[in-house]
This record gives sequence, structure tokens and C-alpha cells, in this order.
Amino acid sequence: MNTVTDKPRLKTSAMIASIAGEGQVTRSAPFGHALVELAGDKANVIGMTADLGKYTDLHLFAKAFPERYYQMGMAEQLLMGAAAGFAHEGAQPFVTTYAVFATRRAYDFIHQTIAEDNLDVKLVCALPGLTTGYGPSHQAAEDLALMRAMPNMTVIDPCDALDIEQMVPAIAAHKGPVYARLLRGNVPAVLDEYDYRFELGKAKMLRDGNDVLLIASGILTMRSLEVARALEKDNIGAAVLHVPTIKPLDTETIVREARRSGRMVVVAENHTVVGGLGEAVAAELMRAGVSCAFRQIALPDAFLDAGALPTLHDRYGISANVMVERIKGWLK
Repeated sequence: MNTVTDKPRLKTSAMIASIAGEGQVTRSAPFGHALVELAGDKANVIGMTADLGKYTDLHLFAKAFPERYYQMGMAEQLLMGAAAGFAHEGAQPFVTTYAVFATRRAYDFIHQTIAEDNLDVKLVCALPGLTTGYGPSHQAAEDLALMRAMPNMTVIDPCDALDIEQMVPAIAAHKGPVYARLLRGNVPAVLDEYDYRFELGKAKMLRDGNDVLLIASGILTMRSLEVARALEKDNIGAAVLHVPTIKPLDTETIVREARRSGRMVVVAENHTVVGGLGEAVAAELMRAGVSCAFRQIALPDAFLDAGALPTLHDRYGISANVMVERIKGWLK
């Protein structure tokens, strides 16, 4: 006789679940609220999207400034070309879509109509890296590599709600094209307790430690802070250096911190191992003549599976528990 054991099953909603941990403090739609505040002071700010206003928190802007909101339909290439046209006429477009649709589907239009003319267009794109379980069609695992390679493009990977709230006015003050990853909906608030302030092009040391230096961006900074607290219980001192700006990279801070002897350097990112923060840091350390034990925590160079996010984060090594075990193994 077969006995069926009842186990809790992850539902379909786990494929798009919030990245916030259980009981973690969150803030709702930090990008949407920050953009509304910005637009109240800057009359040339406009919001543009390709049928995804609700899913990129741009619906808040549409409600506050309907006359400055442009819904272009499911036509990302048209979206980018129109944004370039508006920028030529003096507007500052904030353009939202999913990261896969901007960086893969509309890449040439961004390259030729926005970046080549160094236009003041801000691309703020949701579902970066492995923040959705809907498979390769929606997982932008290679977006940073693609946008890093584009001349004139500033590239940002924010960690949490505070990062996003402070990023919005900072990129508005920067003249030129920007690609920023977007965390939408209920976004964790983790940086408030670290006396943190976003500065374009600057890395920030959030905590110090003598055994390992975690250099991280995006949601992997949040995970790295969890990892550092877990390692501390085993008397392992882990420093966390948050790098929200991927391009231009804060080489001075990264090299200075990596030069400190006796620390393993681990770069952690929600992105493929190819062409992202890890390889950027490795190249800068080599050029600076820094010799250190170096490891990467990143997504594999592969098409990722579909499934529940907690399962996928464990499978691909970017959950806090798996990160802790890997780092302990490397330190042995």
C-alpha cells in the first residue's frame, strides 16, 4: 500500500514572488513614487512604456501626470525610437519595460537612436536576472553584459527600495542615457540601517570584515548582508562592498579594498558569469596588479529553468544558504 505524504507545494505565484524574505520590511513601488516626486519639480520628465505600466510601477506616474504618459503598446522598438525623438525635443523620457525586451528585442534601436547621439533617455527595466521563474523568455540573465558594451551607456543595478528612491533623481541629474535595473512592487528596504546614500559611479562599504570581501550589486547585495551575518556566527569576518553602478565602475574603491591582504574576494551578482560585474572587477584587479584569491557567485552561462524562484535561487547558487556553504568551502 502506497502512502502519500502531504507536503506544502509552491504555487504558480512563487514564479513571480517578491524577493523579500519572510518578515522583511518592504516599501511599495519605490520607483513609481520617486518618479512622481521628480516630475513634480521637472516639467520635461515624461513616462513611456510598452504595455507594462502596471507591471513597472509606472501606473502611478500615469495617474499623476496623464498628459505626460505615453503608452506605446507592445512595440519596444517603436518605444525606443519615440523616446529618442522626445529627447531630441528637450524632454527627459523615463522608459519602462521588462529587461529582456529592452536589452534583447530593442538593442539596436537603443544603440542607434539613443546611445550614439548620447541622448538623455533613462531606461528602467523590470525582471532583471533571475527575478522571475518564467524561463529564458523573461529572464534577463545577460542584460548587464549587453548594456556595459554599449558606448555612452551608464549601467545601474540597485539593491533595494532606498537605492531606487535615491537613484531616480541622481540619474535625472546625469545627462546621457542610463540603463537601470528595476525592482518593482513590494521592494525590500535593507540599506536604511547602513547610513547609505546612492551616488552615481560610487561603491559603498556597508560592513567590514577581515576574512572575505563580498563585492556585490543588486539583490545579491541584500543576500551578501545576510551571508555576512550568518558567517559571523562561525567567527568568519565578511565585508560587503555594494556596487550599484556597474558602468562607470568605481575602480578606485574596489582596488583599494581588494588590496587588503588576507581576504578572499568574492563577487556576487544576479547575472550570468559572462560579462557582468564579476568579469569587470576581475579585469580591473588584473590591470591594477592586485593578486588575491578570487571567486564568483553568479548565474551559469546557460538558459535557466522555469520554476519557483526559491527553488531556482537554490539551484543556481544565489540563495543565502547556498552562498554561505560555498564561501565556507572556499575558505577551507
